[in-house]
Amino acid sequence: METQRTVSPEVARLLAKGNELIAQAENYLQHNGTAYSLDEWITIKEYARRFDLKSTNIVSNWISRGIIPAQNIIEIPELNDLKLIKAVPYPSETL
Repeated sequence: METQRTVSPEVARLLAKGNELIAQAENYLQHNGTAYSLDEWITIKEYARRFDLKSTNIVSNWISRGIIPAQNIIEIPELNDLKLIKAVPYPSETL
């Protein structure tokens, strides 16, 4: 037989606040003391998908050629040198 536990309103409020903070934290990445929104900063694969590019090679080429400015790229060594790109569209003539 299970016992039903009751939670005080204060504990329930704290649990709800904790769950809200966890949900918010799941949408951010913290790197070198800065929090980055994962809606604004996306992977190369997601960038190609979101902006309807034919392949991720186009994005990688833009990075190496400097078309995507350095301030719009974050490299995270702790995640196997994962690159995140600020989700900013570039003009189609750069294709």
